[in-house]
Amino acid sequence: MSSWVITGVSRGLGFEFIRQLSENPSNTVFGLVRDKAAVEAKVAAEIGRDNIHIIQADTTDPLALEKATQYVSERTNGTLDYVIANAALQAKTALVGFDALSRNPKTLEQDAIDHFRINTLGAVHLFNAFIPLILKGHAKKLIAISSGMSDPEMTLKADIHQATSYAMSKAALNMAVAKFSAVYREKETEEEGQLAMAMFGKFKQYSPTFEGPVKPEDSARSVLALINKATVDGGYAGVFLSHTESKPYL
Repeated sequence: MSSWVITGVSRGLGFEFIRQLSENPSNTVFGLVRDKAAVEAKVAAEIGRDNIHIIQADTTDPLALEKATQYVSERTNGTLDYVIANAALQAKTALVGFDALSRNPKTLEQDAIDHFRINTLGAVHLFNAFIPLILKGHAKKLIAISSGMSDPEMTLKADIHQATSYAMSKAALNMAVAKFSAVYREKETEEEGQLAMAMFGKFKQYSPTFEGPVKPEDSARSVLALINKATVDGGYAGVFLSHTESKPYL
């Protein structure tokens, strides 16, 4: 059983995500939208599955996301497996470039702010809201839907001068995802280290001479020496024993 939170599910890719994921009855799918009633009616008419939950929440509203997190948590026992940040703004300015937008600097600035707020900060707020549940889930995956338009190489090779604000906001989204990965990968490594130290402490209690894992080359040498030494008549046949030939095993 997997649980999913997906934004921007009112149409297009987002709607297809919930349609396909809900085909598995063991999945629980939560879709975050700005117009709950309209999307619920569409889901009922075109999909009609009870493992889909539509939640009213704008990703740029941290308070709404907090309520959405609580709703999800109550239905998943405080865990979550996947988050897909799919919601995005691509305004009419997608068809023009800086040459046209520069005619009205205030319009250009507002266009960039709107795109950044929804396409970048919206995903950041979304991830921050649901990470406490994700860290308790099985898959622990955060996914952001970006775009090739955010790639400078594609822009330069094809001379794509349009969709400036959209492309910049998606490039910023890519960096945000990298930053999330850096901080939580480090935390997971630290947590694993703490768990390992706790386990090694128990090993030390069991065997006071234990000084940590043996190097692979030393371990292999010890096991091979035992294999060479062992004979059926010597009492080695069919028995379980340590490379030390005695207890404790460490």
